[in-house]
This record gives sequence, C-alpha cells and structure tokens, in this order.
Amino acid sequence: MHVVMFGDQHAETLGGAQVSMRLQRRFLEKAGHTVTIVAPRMHGARARQVAGADPSYLDLPSIPITLDREYSMTWPGRRTDRWLDAALRRLIADTGRPRVDVVHVQADFWGAYIGHCFARRHGLPVVHTMHNRVDVGIEATAPFPKLVLRVLNAWQRRALGVFMEGKPVGRDGWAYLRRFAGRSDAVTAPSSHFARRLEAHGAVPGDRRMVAPHLDAPPSVPAVDVIWNGIDDDVLDEVLAEASTRAEKRGDDATRRGAASVTGASDESARLSARAPGRPRFVWLGRMSPEKRLLPFLEALAASGVDADVEIIGGGGQLRAARRLVEGLRPRATVTFAGRMPYAQTLRRIAAADAVVQTSIGFETQGMTIFEAASLGTPSVVNDPDLAAELGSGYWAVADGDAPGPGGDAPGPGGADDSVTALADALRAAASDIAAGTPRVPDPTIRERFRQSSRTAAMVAVYERVTA
Repeated sequence: MHVVMFGDQHAETLGGAQVSMRLQRRFLEKAGHTVTIVAPRMHGARARQVAGADPSYLDLPSIPITLDREYSMTWPGRRTDRWLDAALRRLIADTGRPRVDVVHVQADFWGAYIGHCFARRHGLPVVHTMHNRVDVGIEATAPFPKLVLRVLNAWQRRALGVFMEGKPVGRDGWAYLRRFAGRSDAVTAPSSHFARRLEAHGAVPGDRRMVAPHLDAPPSVPAVDVIWNGIDDDVLDEVLAEASTRAEKRGDDATRRGAASVTGASDESARLSARAPGRPRFVWLGRMSPEKRLLPFLEALAASGVDADVEIIGGGGQLRAARRLVEGLRPRATVTFAGRMPYAQTLRRIAAADAVVQTSIGFETQGMTIFEAASLGTPSVVNDPDLAAELGSGYWAVADGDAPGPGGDAPGPGGADDSVTALADALRAAASDIAAGTPRVPDPTIRERFRQSSRTAAMVAVYERVTA
C-alpha cells in the first residue's frame, strides 16, 4: 500500500519523532510498501544535502522558525493545499507510485492540520500517532500557557474548518488532541501510559469521537493502539556485535560464553561484566530545551559529588546556559558536550555508557532513549515514573511517594520528584552500584519487542484495519 506521512518537521531534522518516521519508512519499504513523507522544507547548510535527493520526501514551502534554522513551518491553508495536491500528482506521475491508500499523521501542529485536510479532501482514512503531551510541552516552554492553548485551539478549529461543534470539546491541551482523534480512523500512542491517558480524556477515534470522558461512559475496550517507536534492527545488531567484540578483546570469559548476544538470546550479565575499566560513565542526550530539564540535571550532578565521566549529546537553545552552569558549578564529574551525532553513533555511545540519564517529567510519551539503552543492555536513571513503569526494570528511580504526578494527573508509580536533591541521590546510587559492579539489569525481552521490524508489523495491521 501507499502510505503518506505528515510531520511538523522534516524527517532529516533532529528529534525523536523524526527518527521514528525515518525508521518506519525504511521498514515499510522493506516490507514492500510505498511511503511518501510530507513535511516543511529544510533550511540551512544541511538542507542542500537533502533537497531533491529523495523522491520519498515531498517538501512543502516553509519558513525557518529557530535561530539555528534547524526547524521550519508551513502555513496551513488553501494555497498550501493546492500546492500539495499538485506536487503529489506530479510525484505519482513521475515515479509511478500507486495511488494513496492511507494518511498517517505524525504531527501536532501545522503538519497535522495539513494532513487531516488532505485526507478529508481525498476521502482517505487517517491514522494519527500522538507523539506529544501538548499541554505539558507548552507549559514548559511558553509564557501564559493557558492563553497559548486557547489560541492554539482556535487556530486548529480554523485550519480544520470547524466552526460549530455538536458537543463541548474544550480549549485545553486534551481538547486539542480530542479534535484530532475525532477525525481519525485510528489513534496510536507510543506507550501504554499515554494511551490510557488519551482514552481517559476522550481522545479516541471511531464512534466515540469528540466525546469528553465526563459526557459518556468509558470505553469497554482500549480505543488507542499502543505501538512503541522502535530501534533499527540492523544498527542494533551492528552495535551489539561491536560491543561483544570489544568485550572479547578484553578477555572476558563470561562475555565470550554469552556472545550469541546479537539476537538478544544471551545472558545479559555477561555484557554487564564486560564494562571497560574506569569511572562510571553517564550519558544525557536530547534536545536542550526547558522541558528536557538539562539544567536541573547539571545542578544535581554537581550536588551529587559523583566522580564520573558525563557525556551530553544533542543541541538546542540551552547549550550556552548549560556550558555556563558547568563552568560556575565546577562538578567533580568531567562533563563533555559532544554535540549532535548521527543515529548509529549515538547508539554506540549509549552502548559504551554505564547508564543513560532521563530527566524530563510528564513530557515524554515514550522516552526513546531509555528503551534504546535497554535494548543495548544499558540501564538508566529515570526521573519520570510513567516511563519507569513502561520500562519495567533496569533503572534507578528518581521518585518521592508523596509527590504529585506529572502534568497534574494522578501520581504515577511512586510519584514524580523534580527536586535537584532527589536526582542527586539517584545519581549517587547509580554511580555506587556501577563502581561496585552491581548495576541494575534491563529487561532482556525489550531488545526483541523494541525492534522496528516488529513495530512496523503492528502498524501495518492498523493500516489494514482502517483500509478494509
């Protein structure tokens, strides 16, 4: 089948949703399907490497919206609609691609507006993957978040052509997601906890669309499909093979006995016993923006007094502030700002680390990095109790049983503690366990369940259901 995906940002830009879209496209094509990704055109130096090089990318006219020109936007409306329809007709005619079978929206803003309008014009079914908690993200990054959400809801209604609503939907972040879900034939979420929250707030497809939870009985069966974002099978196997080779060179007999590990069948303790000598190695990776809580992590690192090597991977608006904070606090740990890295290289750094540190609370709907780490046998320090519960094992929790849950919802397992003190305690515990040779052990089944091939098969089943 021919799947047209819509994103807020170009698939070659930095971000978890973009990584997921690239992987989905690759594995869908390996399974014999056709994928076209519609997103705003890139700007800056890297844009020249991408422009026109791949017929699967249909780049919309756009304007840059960040100082580093990494991200851009396309204004939704009739002009964009006409441009898109004409461009897709040309693409199909020039490349011989089959007619479009299903629209897959993987966006929250302009990409979602454009995708839903495209599907409505052409009578196509829509699968909408909810990647983000819009309310939490806006509260963390924007002044006057309630006003911003009111404006965003108004923009959404105008872009989708909604002038009258039969039932009250609201103007908060959940209302915003309900409006998308109500226009979708299927809704997917990358984690169980986010799927259940969507259902609880009425953000569901089908005959229950547009119904807030207090206006109707709860669904008898789950209405949101849980499909994790996955890890590239081939890169995973390559990185695991490299890790096994390095361990064998160190002469670790336990690792050599378990070196059938590339497929995930090995004894995980063999890999853990094969860590390179030296101080505990932590890695923090992601976009450097307030909701990711890099600055509180650096404060906690200094307060913890741990003697460790810490690598910060990624970029963003808080990079200068982070550098200044490290210079001012002078933590005992050695902090290295490694910048942005290609996907495979990032996975290699995760595999080489003793622990990944996850610090956002209530914002992540899956937390890709800790699942990538678990797939590679690397444990994590986890600040968000929802993500910890999804992970199952192999982590040091940053939690306070009396703390409220993230985003104003009911407390997660153990509650969420955003204090620097709690994070510092968790870092000390992790460093102590690592130095003693008794780190936490990730669930070995995650490696197979997280492979993109299995995630693609699950998504194809959803496509087939909505197109039947």
